[in-house]
Amino acid sequence: MNWLHVNSFYLLLLNAVFYVTCLEVRSTSILDNFMDNFEDLIENNGASSDAYTKFSLRKPSVPEDDICYVVPGNPGSLKECNFNSTSKTFLVIHGWTVSGLFESWVGKLVSALYERERNANVIVVDWLYTAQNHYPVAAQNTKMVGEEIAHFIDWLKEVTNVPLENLHLIGYSLGAHVAGFAGSHASNKVGRITGLDPAGPDFEGEHAHRRLSPDDAHFVDVLHTFSQGFLGLSIGIQQPVGHVDIYPNGGSFQPGCSQHDTLEKISKFGLLAVTDTPRCSHERSVHLFIDSLLNERQASTAYRCRNTDMFDRGMCLRCGRDQCNNVGYDISKVRKARSVVMYTKTRASMPFRAYHYQLKVHFSTRLDSSATDPLLTVDLMGTKGVVENLQLTLKKKITTNKTHSFLLVAEKDIGDLLMVKFKWEESTSWSASSMLKMVSSWWSGDSVDSEVAVHKIRIRVGETQKKMVFCIEHRHALSLQNEVTFVKCKDEWKKTSKRLNLGNH
Repeated sequence: MNWLHVNSFYLLLLNAVFYVTCLEVRSTSILDNFMDNFEDLIENNGASSDAYTKFSLRKPSVPEDDICYVVPGNPGSLKECNFNSTSKTFLVIHGWTVSGLFESWVGKLVSALYERERNANVIVVDWLYTAQNHYPVAAQNTKMVGEEIAHFIDWLKEVTNVPLENLHLIGYSLGAHVAGFAGSHASNKVGRITGLDPAGPDFEGEHAHRRLSPDDAHFVDVLHTFSQGFLGLSIGIQQPVGHVDIYPNGGSFQPGCSQHDTLEKISKFGLLAVTDTPRCSHERSVHLFIDSLLNERQASTAYRCRNTDMFDRGMCLRCGRDQCNNVGYDISKVRKARSVVMYTKTRASMPFRAYHYQLKVHFSTRLDSSATDPLLTVDLMGTKGVVENLQLTLKKKITTNKTHSFLLVAEKDIGDLLMVKFKWEESTSWSASSMLKMVSSWWSGDSVDSEVAVHKIRIRVGETQKKMVFCIEHRHALSLQNEVTFVKCKDEWKKTSKRLNLGNH
């Protein structure tokens, strides 16, 4: 089973089962065994008249425990919990839950918020009683829970005169939409709402007042980490819903989240394992935000781009006005009439920051590869280190007098770039000699019309915005090796035609 089939099968299975968990009417035949595992959750199969929302002001010393609750209507509870009306206040809002318990990320986020803002008030909004309902019921109740939070915010403002600009709501999954409803129903706008992979089912395509939207706070920023859709369903919402919407790794499956492991869990534990399968990519949004709090000096950079295809070809690494931004807590507040859509690449683990390079190569000669592409890899050597074997994929045809753009992503900071090395390897349909002959002609110009195919490469570094030109180091040695080295040359970066080849590379 190839990757495409595995990917399609995974998404089909995941989304089909997700639809099953979204059914309001229990089946009496085929689904009996599956739904029996959720009997205790479906007993409350209706919108509750009381959301039982609680507000736990957690302490830096015990970020995972609920020790003190702020009770709306009871000003004394604010003093008992040591609420500081002059400091920033964060409301952390969880999402849908099957277990009825807080997930482990809640305590980690609380701890990270206190690490950055030591005098802050970090309040965990507990709506577990409603969130553990069958998904459609929990989704339906997000508005009611949001209204309760809005009443809490209004009461807090009235009693403490806390500046609402200092109020920051952070919601994950369904909790992101809860935050949106809270912001839209509060008497005055709160400062900021951060949506961490807002839930897609029941919210995708809905009007702004039925989901998280830019109207809900002075600034709304969103991280999309699991918006890979199939059969019209996506776990995380696909559409932009904030002032700034960032799609790490295209917003779909995240690095380090193995689809193979997902299928293996399902084979071992059955459909009950499906409740855990989207967690890695879906919850990655939370960990990216935690990373931005803990690793302030290694903040990931996001780049404004028309779509993920253009970004994946390195065509959006310019940092002009509002073209770049930080990912997570330190994002710059950009408010435009339309959502600003941005992309970035990340590592598989914390710290998540990766380094982006655009390679611009101008081919002067028409070169046709066969149906199977040669395997080209690139090594980047800088003042702080080396990254090796970054794959560069060339498709079937390199056309005449076109500048082709490629994106390379390094997982570590190598400092100022000094040297670029291209290497090619033998594949099933390419002998070493035929590949050497073809690729060498690209750099040396040994083509039919004797024109130089490639003699310079232009590179833009996203994180530093440096632009450099690299020239072949030893052109005459090309016929003796399966690699070619480019070093910095004195030529200045020249602006090439805006009409870059838009084919897939």
